[in-house]
Amino acid sequence: MELLEHLALGFSVALTLENLAYCLLGCLLGTLIGVLPGIGPVPTIAMLLPITYVLPPVAGLIMLAGIYYGAAYGGSTTAILVALPGETSAVVTVLDGHQMARNGRAGAALAIAALGSFFAGCVATIMIAGFAPPLAEVAFKFGPAEYFSLMVLGLIGAVVLASGSLPKAICMILLGLLLGMIGTDVNSGVARYDFGIPELQDGIDFAVVAMGVFGFSEIMTNLELRDQRVAVDSKVGTLYPNKQEFKEAWPAVVRGTAMGCALGILPGGGAVLSSFASYTLEKKLSKEPERFGKGHPAGLAGPESANNAGSQASFIPLLTLGIPGNAVTALMIGAMTIHNIQPGPQVMTSHPELFWGLIVSMWIGNLMLVILNLPLIGLWVKLLTVPYRILFPAILVFCTIGVYSLNYNVFDIWVTALFGAVGYLWAKLKCEGAPLLLGLVLGPMMEENFRRALLLARGDYTTFVTRPLSLSLLVLALILVVLVALPSIKAKREEAFVDEG
Repeated sequence: MELLEHLALGFSVALTLENLAYCLLGCLLGTLIGVLPGIGPVPTIAMLLPITYVLPPVAGLIMLAGIYYGAAYGGSTTAILVALPGETSAVVTVLDGHQMARNGRAGAALAIAALGSFFAGCVATIMIAGFAPPLAEVAFKFGPAEYFSLMVLGLIGAVVLASGSLPKAICMILLGLLLGMIGTDVNSGVARYDFGIPELQDGIDFAVVAMGVFGFSEIMTNLELRDQRVAVDSKVGTLYPNKQEFKEAWPAVVRGTAMGCALGILPGGGAVLSSFASYTLEKKLSKEPERFGKGHPAGLAGPESANNAGSQASFIPLLTLGIPGNAVTALMIGAMTIHNIQPGPQVMTSHPELFWGLIVSMWIGNLMLVILNLPLIGLWVKLLTVPYRILFPAILVFCTIGVYSLNYNVFDIWVTALFGAVGYLWAKLKCEGAPLLLGLVLGPMMEENFRRALLLARGDYTTFVTRPLSLSLLVLALILVVLVALPSIKAKREEAFVDEG
């Protein structure tokens, strides 16, 4: 009964004209950036963060969330039609989705992807509504020691689930933690690691780092492609899957949704991992594994459902614990702090209209995305013909304006440019930027909770292992480290991400 009352509150908030408009805007932008390769949700959300200064908190977060899960929808369009995944999580979609298009079933492939994503998004939203309140109740029992241990577990999870080299992911996490220490010490008031630069006394704004690492560096990487646009046939055929395709797709949708919901809550990009794991599962369960990679509906339906469910499930740790699960939710925390809202379990009690309004908006947004993705396929296809030499100056200008408007400081633009150059170098070295951003966001929170726990325990370091909940979280972190070090697990991990490279 209480859940129904909360959902009624959520509908009353989400169905206002203003919030519906921002939900639609977020879904449109998300689909657009998903369709256009080289523009991801992280730089877009980082670029639009300053706009949330002038928006009500609920409207701002609804729009940013729409961009995030909208990009998961849009990424499948280019993956299916021209084998260009607009999003990392859509890489697996290329394998069977594009083959279906080449077999004359592009419309059916797009419909399977959109409807599977819609089902997965709805189920994931129900899971958030059902599981978030009890998880928040547990979170109220957390003290500084428990929060520190939870963040240790989160960072280790981010390392384990990050694609690519483990040592590189660890280095990026550590670098993020070090960058998070720049600025004025909260306890002593002493400026540290500022190199005598006054602008660094308040620390480095994570939106500036995100814009450089994910925005500017992405522009430089894409410019190397020298406008390798693909000619696209706008005729996609019928949008209705036939009986056989539907029969093969729907069990994969259900399994992909379950996997996305389970893995999406894990830190470090559960949506990406979910899509790869779902494809592997479908191939192993199939009686005809040789059909995969040649246009099997299950090879499209499973990963597409998994990545959308994973995208939305990643909001659970954000809303209940205040812990970002990936780079996008780290930026969402920034949007909340702009409005002096402390992320964590108290959001549910102190800002119930924001919490439940955001959850209900996800249902509405998923419905909007089905309507946007299927009838407007022709429009999205035409966007693929826009040369990148026309797109990148506009992106660069918007990024620069966004950075400057954060603090109205030219210094921030120089810092963004620096991180853009460094991010480009990292991309060449195949170092992921997401672990760095997580380290930068969680670093100050970890330090604050670490020192607070020691103050309460009067300097006794055993407080982290004598408190049962804290000990349990640290043991889980240790188990993760041991598991990923095992040769068999390490091999499986590399196999899961082999197609991403």
